[in-house]
Amino acid sequence: MKQVYVNCFYFALLLCVPVLIAWAQPLALDLGEWPAGTGTVDDRSPRAFGLPLNGATREEVRRFSVGNSFFRDNWVTAPSSTPARDGLGPIYNAVSCGACHNQDGRGIAYRETTSGGTKLDVSVLFRLSKWNPDGQLVSHPLYGGQLNPFGVISVPGEGIVKVRFAVRQGHYPDGSPFELQEPLFDFSDLTYGPLTEHDAFSARVAPQMIGLGLIENIPAEKILALEDLQDHDGDGISGRANWVQNVETKELELGRFGWKASQPTVRQQVAAAFLGDMGLTTPLFVDENCLPHQTECLASPNGGEPEVSASVLDQVVVYSSLLSVPKRRAAGDDEIIKGQALFHKVQCASCHQPHFTTGSNGFAEVLNGQTIWPYSDFLLHDMGEELADHRPDELASGREWRTPPLWGIGLFQVVSGHNHLLHDGRARGVEEAVLWHGGEAEASKRAFMNLSALERQAVVRFVNDL
Repeated sequence: MKQVYVNCFYFALLLCVPVLIAWAQPLALDLGEWPAGTGTVDDRSPRAFGLPLNGATREEVRRFSVGNSFFRDNWVTAPSSTPARDGLGPIYNAVSCGACHNQDGRGIAYRETTSGGTKLDVSVLFRLSKWNPDGQLVSHPLYGGQLNPFGVISVPGEGIVKVRFAVRQGHYPDGSPFELQEPLFDFSDLTYGPLTEHDAFSARVAPQMIGLGLIENIPAEKILALEDLQDHDGDGISGRANWVQNVETKELELGRFGWKASQPTVRQQVAAAFLGDMGLTTPLFVDENCLPHQTECLASPNGGEPEVSASVLDQVVVYSSLLSVPKRRAAGDDEIIKGQALFHKVQCASCHQPHFTTGSNGFAEVLNGQTIWPYSDFLLHDMGEELADHRPDELASGREWRTPPLWGIGLFQVVSGHNHLLHDGRARGVEEAVLWHGGEAEASKRAFMNLSALERQAVVRFVNDL
């Protein structure tokens, strides 16, 4: 009889388990505990950003691994004994994708030197432009669209940049002090001539790589529905799309990637990085990044036409698209739930839109129909004069930035060894990042500052759990 009772117990338990799972799933969904849907990975180690989406097929994982090798390993100058990986330069910023996106995380921006100073990390690049006499912003005539500090043998790099900081002191309304640091950049050893007051530059730090394929698969109409160009709801927040050219289709498409949403697809983002950061041509961008007066650059041998074959580009795109997002660590914690409520109360979620459902156009089934929690609307917002770079990018003004996704932000320290935030890495953590907000986010920043110290701590803890 005892055995019968035991068997009945296990049978009842088997019947209950699906019910319990079905009950727990919407609870976890409401908390955003699994930010990449069923593709989320449960990992909080330094490799947390480098894993494929849970549920990817064996063939997709194989292609992911091949793409990872081309993303991680160094490229070399041409000609070489490894023709599949040569063609670096002639001028460049880094020798691999992984040099800037270490472990697929966010670039470190600044490193302390043994002499007590600070130097720029390779993961910081500088976009360049020039205002012509007609008031139009054009590619810089001496250095093109990006400063490349390094060159292969016999090719000079374009120049170097050093950083120093202006420190600002402030106080919350409750009297608690805070300190901010603003990076100031000095250009020197410029090979082809100095920069002038007519030049515009913008520092950009390499962002984390996670969830890119999911972002690409959000239906455009879902993002566009969040635009409020005339601020009809009166909350002071508008948001607008950046429409950019797809170089393959020649059509204008919704910008989704980059600090100013200047790239429409993962494929174009990857190809643009190959050219701008490593000087590698692809089927999308077939010309070397040498200007007519850069004779040594033009005379340097290349690694093929193109240097990154269509096959290699495809594998790196697969890799970049299938990188997963790690599970939140403490979504059910009482303080974090309180912080989540306060995050909404001070209207951070007006721009950092919590969730979307992806469409059905992903090349991998695991990209389709997922409820994801990126905490971004992927639109441009005026962030105020304090964060302005005064360098428009397509439709984005010099004061506008794309809302960056917040998922994974609490693991930056674990994965990348730092917590530098914002486009130029000036913020040392979530709290400083909030305090730099202005423009459309000014009211939210003020509301955050007016919270009690414990409430502010709860908001920061919530964001660091994403």
